[in-house]
Amino acid sequence: MKSFSAVAKYLTDHAEPLAIKIVDDIIQRLEIEFSKEELEYYYNVYAQFIVLSAEGITLDGYEVPQGFIEMSRKNGERQAQLKGRISSIIGRYPQIRYGLIEQITQVSIEHGLSTEESVAVNKRVNFMLDTTVTETILAFERQTDSVIDEREKEINEKQRAINELSAPIVPIQDGIAILPLIGTFDPERVEHVFDKVIPSIPRLQVNYLIIDFSGILTIDTYVASQLFNVYDVLRLLGISVVFTGIRPDLATKSISTGIDFSAIKTYSNVRQAIEDIR
Repeated sequence: MKSFSAVAKYLTDHAEPLAIKIVDDIIQRLEIEFSKEELEYYYNVYAQFIVLSAEGITLDGYEVPQGFIEMSRKNGERQAQLKGRISSIIGRYPQIRYGLIEQITQVSIEHGLSTEESVAVNKRVNFMLDTTVTETILAFERQTDSVIDEREKEINEKQRAINELSAPIVPIQDGIAILPLIGTFDPERVEHVFDKVIPSIPRLQVNYLIIDFSGILTIDTYVASQLFNVYDVLRLLGISVVFTGIRPDLATKSISTGIDFSAIKTYSNVRQAIEDIR
């Protein structure tokens, strides 16, 4: 164990020059170039690896320095926050492993470790590196899942806001309100109308509701038929409903689904509907 401690002390004391050698060897092998800032970053990271590896050599059993785990988690989280690929981190580990093991083996030999002791040191270093890979991936996945959850929450909140804006109820006079339908209507927005909009209408104490279709951009036959069902629902609630702004294409789609317009009062625009109600 004393020999392990001697190797660990040497690695700690010479972490910076050893890190520079490892990084420079990797650059030469892979024939890649780094800026001065990138070099300083990698020199520092590899020096940390060496110091933490030295600490791990002296630990018992399968213990891993907490610093190794924390650094790995930070790397994984940072990569996820930057929307990067986990492979860009994990892909560097074979080179890290090769360079680190090469240097530690050389130091072990110089400090008189036996072959068995050198193998034991290398096994510990490999175990620590495997642990860092695992922790990096797990942290990346946790952060990615968190980001996805936040995005989904944000999208859902925006969708709710859009749904509310696409079908707002606007009281205009005593007993009269307008429900302008705006934008592209899909089954989700129709569901919003039935679940949120219709239940709120009786609280407004209106006798007449003008549903204006002029702001609808696109609509399919299923959605059209569901929107016209609003008429039947509100009629059962004792509210008179009139339609305005039905374009020819919407009328054609509605008729093709078998919707009967004969019982529904329709007007070309909201003004005509208001004048008739008065």
